[in-house]
Amino acid sequence: MGEVVGPRLYSCCNCRNHVALHDDVISKAFQLVRIWLLRKRRKQKGRHGRAFLFSHAMNVNVGPKEDRNLITGLHTVADVYCCDCHEVLGWKYERAYEETQKYKEGKFILEKSRIVKENW
Repeated sequence: MGEVVGPRLYSCCNCRNHVALHDDVISKAFQLVRIWLLRKRRKQKGRHGRAFLFSHAMNVNVGPKEDRNLITGLHTVADVYCCDCHEVLGWKYERAYEETQKYKEGKFILEKSRIVKENW
């Protein structure tokens, strides 16, 4: 078998667009909790399951900022979309109001169920 050349990547589960480098993973220990949100006049199931915290993301679009009450307190976040297929992949932490959560500012949450491994 041939060797895999190039960096280990994470890609969009829908279109395989490269969205993050494995070297940029800060934590794989994030657990999202199911909640219900009323957004844009329709009910949508909230996020749940495992997620990874990344220092950087690529080939994504960042949506408008909004305040969300998360398990770790109030944060200003913006949804992150694949720039090719527009699949919601997670969100970017824009601001953390709790001092202990400030390390998340500028970082990205990508949901494990919405990304796949490439070059492993």
